[in-house]
Amino acid sequence: MEKNSNLWKIVFVASFIGLTVDGMDIQMLSLVMPSLIDEFVLDTKAAGWISTFSLLGMALGGILGGWLSDRFGRVKMMTYMMILFSVGTALLAFVQTYEQFIIVRFISAIGMGAEYSLATMLMAEYVKVKNRATIMGVLGSSYSLGYLIAVLLAGAILPEYGWRPLFLISIFPVVVAIYIRVKVPEPTGWRLAKKQAKTSKVKKSNEWLALFRDKKVFTIFLFWIVTSSLLQFGYYGVGTWLPTYIVKELGFNFKEMTGYLIGTYTASILGKALAGWVANVIGRRGVFVIAGLSTAVMLPVIYFYQSPGNIIILMTVLGFVYGAPYGVNATYLSESFPTHIRGTAVGAAYNTGRIGAALAPILIGIIATTQSIGFGLAVLGISYAFMGLIPALFIKEKMYDTFENDSKGEMLEKEGEVGKEGVLAEEVLVQKS
Repeated sequence: MEKNSNLWKIVFVASFIGLTVDGMDIQMLSLVMPSLIDEFVLDTKAAGWISTFSLLGMALGGILGGWLSDRFGRVKMMTYMMILFSVGTALLAFVQTYEQFIIVRFISAIGMGAEYSLATMLMAEYVKVKNRATIMGVLGSSYSLGYLIAVLLAGAILPEYGWRPLFLISIFPVVVAIYIRVKVPEPTGWRLAKKQAKTSKVKKSNEWLALFRDKKVFTIFLFWIVTSSLLQFGYYGVGTWLPTYIVKELGFNFKEMTGYLIGTYTASILGKALAGWVANVIGRRGVFVIAGLSTAVMLPVIYFYQSPGNIIILMTVLGFVYGAPYGVNATYLSESFPTHIRGTAVGAAYNTGRIGAALAPILIGIIATTQSIGFGLAVLGISYAFMGLIPALFIKEKMYDTFENDSKGEMLEKEGEVGKEGVLAEEVLVQKS
């Protein structure tokens, strides 16, 4: 039992490393964008399409990965997708044309998108509700840590060796994936649901049909699609163009730009970790809403009121509030759906939302041709405002618990207390805490 009770620590470390490299990869694309523009002779629209195809690949991967994890297992699919992402990203170091870069990036992004959804969901299913938001908040900070590491590596490597060596670093999660596959079993709730599906006389429903058939669950699913679209529209829009904005429009050189980003992403790490802790006090929804509305205010403030004297402060505050929604997003989202369709629902809701992420880079690129990148970033404040308002009005928190320990799972299995669709009896109740 002690061994099983500590499995969450292995899952946490492995997921943290994998998501850190994910964050590094996303930020590296933003940091090398000026180099790609020069090497492949691109305009801002063409450069925006690189990020757009990357995000479309992540959307496809997240949707497929979530569904396949309901069918074949969280750990198994997370392993395969980490390998696809790692190998595919490393291959970017060897492409020779703009078209090759987009194709390879799209394929590797499939694994990246699946890994994010699966790692956060798996972590939520391995941690008890008492500490879940705090632990998930710290896990969420891994992305910002990846951003920070990418900035430091780019500052050391890019001026001297160019952009290609940066992508080779992404091969490391292959080792992590193999370790996860060997050491981590599937979560108890998933294993019980699959066993019940095999032994039940009632035919197991397709996960998609089960999701669409339950009106209450499907309504929450739709609200999460809209919320995720708005969140990612703002988050990836800022992440993609902020480095270029600092260099091209604020007039700072590459070294100065990396310095500002280090401050911004350090604040984001703190914001995500603190958001998870505060969520245990005031709730997931409260933190999510406050962080969204705060970011909605900060983006236009930076555009209209930045100056050489206050830009450091403004960028630091932006990093803190801009990262905070992701400190609770995975917990809030995972607790919105029952085990037997959680992978499908979470993967589809979050990753259909990547449509917003895919549109943001190209839209800001278009705005930049007639206005400015800074104006485009300010417009993203509207997205964050609605992102905060929708869950405030329509999405309750803690609708389902995601954790079942092995001893309880064994007890329920022996006593036959598994629901007809593979939902654990204790999981279906709405948490009253």
